[in-house]
Amino acid sequence: MSPVLSLHDATVRRGQTPVLTGASLNVRAGEVVGVVGPNGAGKTTLLRAALGLARLASGRAELAGRDVTSLDDATRAALAGYLPQERRVGWNLPAWRIASLGAALKPPALARTAALEALARVGLSSLAERGVLDLSGGERARVLLARLLATAAPLLVADEPAAGLDPDAQLLSLDLFREEAARGAAVVLTLHDLGLAARACDRLVVVGQGRIVADAAPRDALTPQVLREVFGLDGGLEETSAGLTLAARRHRS
Repeated sequence: MSPVLSLHDATVRRGQTPVLTGASLNVRAGEVVGVVGPNGAGKTTLLRAALGLARLASGRAELAGRDVTSLDDATRAALAGYLPQERRVGWNLPAWRIASLGAALKPPALARTAALEALARVGLSSLAERGVLDLSGGERARVLLARLLATAAPLLVADEPAAGLDPDAQLLSLDLFREEAARGAAVVLTLHDLGLAARACDRLVVVGQGRIVADAAPRDALTPQVLREVFGLDGGLEETSAGLTLAARRHRS
């Protein structure tokens, strides 16, 4: 099966400073891949590079086997949905209108239907007509998640989708991404909660200082050595009744 998303030896620089170096990654349909790492490690840059939103100093990024630099905006939007970390909304439009932007390539009636279905999935049917600026921060985050789901794209990329959500909504969002993978989508998420990432994702890509340090199943990616060297933690993953859980403390040298 050909990858839905591919990065080949990708390097991104900010000025003369490399913020991503020699990154290679393949994501296939049906996978949920988590990207983890400390603040400033290069996680968001990795996502943006893969989508063609960050200029590569070297290397190549592909969506569905096509170089992203060759894609027009409409084609790229059809191939990939993206939820950025920034949650700001400038206009107090009804929640369904914001969600319908994810299906902007569809006729208006179908876009509205897709938006209402996505809002139902995130538990906001009753707020579909409410202005997004009148919602709580967590509700607004779920509206933006609904916008991503409304794309029904073969690749869904979300930068910190659990940020600003209460624990129940965090689990709901990850369950929804698992559902999307089950329908055949490829899913890539950045997450800060390592235990949550280990339970929710098929693979974890660990990023440290602009490089991919590990790319493997959660147990093989978050080894005690990686936890110490990348995150400054002593400990490891443990199997519990709730699934994999991180048992670690801050490393003291």
